[in-house]
Amino acid sequence: MTEVVLNEPLSQVSLLFVSSALAFLALALVLFSFQLVKLSTVEAVSSEAKAASSGSTMVDEKIATDKMTATERAGFILLWVSTAILGVGVVLRGVAAGRVPWANMYEFSISGAFLILLVYLTALKIKDLRFIATFIAGFALVTIFAAVSLFYVEVQTIMPALQSYWLVIHVVVAIMATGFLAVAAGMHIAYLLKASGRAKKLFSHFPELLQLERIAYRFNVVGFVLWSFTLIAGAVWAERAWHRYWGWDTKEVWTFIIWVLYAGYLHAMATRGWNGKRAAWLGLVAFLSVIFNFTIVNLFFKGLHVYSGL
Repeated sequence: MTEVVLNEPLSQVSLLFVSSALAFLALALVLFSFQLVKLSTVEAVSSEAKAASSGSTMVDEKIATDKMTATERAGFILLWVSTAILGVGVVLRGVAAGRVPWANMYEFSISGAFLILLVYLTALKIKDLRFIATFIAGFALVTIFAAVSLFYVEVQTIMPALQSYWLVIHVVVAIMATGFLAVAAGMHIAYLLKASGRAKKLFSHFPELLQLERIAYRFNVVGFVLWSFTLIAGAVWAERAWHRYWGWDTKEVWTFIIWVLYAGYLHAMATRGWNGKRAAWLGLVAFLSVIFNFTIVNLFFKGLHVYSGL
């Protein structure tokens, strides 16, 4: 087996890039928050009102708030810059470790934040999801901050059970699933806030409730498919590493619980028995279980799958 040479100085350069991405992300979050404050002072105009009052100066000003403002545009530029810088930091961490950069909580956090941002920015090319930019930027910011301040460890070799191509397949699919599920969680939060009837001027700029529900459902479907593959691939990897497909390990159990929660959400939506607020709450609880699985289970539970590195 080829000896892996660890490069801690390069890892420190990687940390510098990750910290820089954190700073740009914080600035983007400030701009997105400022944009929300601006929107809360102007009520959006319905399509009927736009057609009937196309010559009105007041209506023109209100319609303009639904277009990308200079503040919002600057926020997305910073979001792209922070994503690119974070991507460089993730790659350098992998080069420094001589393997893929997701073998402990620090590496999984920065790789996860990068893919969440990438999924969101890519989805923006297909669908106008600007209204959850504050949530996505805030969630990525908290994730990276926790990685840098709480989870950071020096580069290290990995245990024999992890030295497999399944580390690439199993974990990268899990991170991608988390990216789609995070965007869906942002939709659920937007739905619940809009449905609450508060801050009506602000949420009049958001899509209608039915549209929010449909978008969340689509992202959850993709995330669920990827999570299902994660569960299956994990079982195959476990058989090769520990000679059993399932051992009721803590991480295995929680991965299955998450799968059941999202399966329940999709079933509820498909049968139309649990739509609206109930479905949004169920989807949000399912995503909170993903966060619980990554944080609490890794930090405080024992098991073969606990690779926090701390």
